[in-house]
Amino acid sequence: MPNLPSRPDLEQLRRQAKELLRAARGGDVAALRRIHAVSDRFVLASAQLALAREHGFESWPALRIEVLRREVLDSGDPARLRALLGEDPALAVASMANWCDHPMGALPLGYVAMMRYDTARRVWRDVPGAGTLALALIEAGAPVDGEPGDSETPLITAASYGDAAVARVLVEAGADVDAHATMDSGGVPGGTALLHAAVFGMTGVIDVLVAAGARPASLEEAAAAGDLRGLLTPPSDLQTRVRALVMAADHQRLEVIDELLAAGTPIDETDSEWGRHPLRLAAQGGRAAGVEHLLARGADPNLRDAEHGRTPLECCRQARAGIVDQRSHDRVEAILEPVTSAD
Repeated sequence: MPNLPSRPDLEQLRRQAKELLRAARGGDVAALRRIHAVSDRFVLASAQLALAREHGFESWPALRIEVLRREVLDSGDPARLRALLGEDPALAVASMANWCDHPMGALPLGYVAMMRYDTARRVWRDVPGAGTLALALIEAGAPVDGEPGDSETPLITAASYGDAAVARVLVEAGADVDAHATMDSGGVPGGTALLHAAVFGMTGVIDVLVAAGARPASLEEAAAAGDLRGLLTPPSDLQTRVRALVMAADHQRLEVIDELLAAGTPIDETDSEWGRHPLRLAAQGGRAAGVEHLLARGADPNLRDAEHGRTPLECCRQARAGIVDQRSHDRVEAILEPVTSAD
């Protein structure tokens, strides 16, 4: 059963149905078989039904409304979404099904929370109005914490994908900031929204969560949030401090970087749990202030990672290809290029 493409075209689907009917009437055996599977009548409605069933839908209207729902969500137009939900409020809660880029399905609110990653082009981009879309879905009945049994809440999804506007709407609607993902989830199994935002470098979401009362549960989360008070104690082991330094670099918490270095944390150590390195991760994320700060304190711009042999400059360039707005990576490249050896 073929899933729908990530950027479906209803007119193209209509043309496919007409072509299927034309082929069947012309005696094409495969086309005849496809229509016979759903009807004995060789009319357009039968061809449309055949196409809908092949994509996993019970009827052509069900296929049409699902394509329309995704088109409206992808448009980022809250007025269109409210009009659609006004006609059928169930579309705010019914799972989005049979999509090639979401084969396991996705609730509409969770889908909006992950829209910053364009699955068709495979790039990261900002989505103006995503928070308003989320609010429209919630007002139409979308459960703010998702459904029982979901692997993660919409807030955790927004944290993973870095949509601070969506996260703010969810928090204001009463989302549980302390909810945990299931242990079999993707991302950070068992992690909270705060931990997901910390691991994936989503600083804006961290700020939203902390303002809403989320509290760091570890030195690493505290470093990502920019406040180590009471957590940088003598018993903190080296690898915990290294991971915290990585987090501080990724989130450009410059004072925290200095606190950790003053506590004896080596600036060029790679953390043994995730294999991440402060300068390379800051470069990869386009964190110009963090890169400059680390270099000024002695970080080695020519230190290559053990797995791929990449310098921080190469990490920056590779990551830049997957981002629409490349200005921050351009700034990092300009900082690193003069201090990176040609070999």
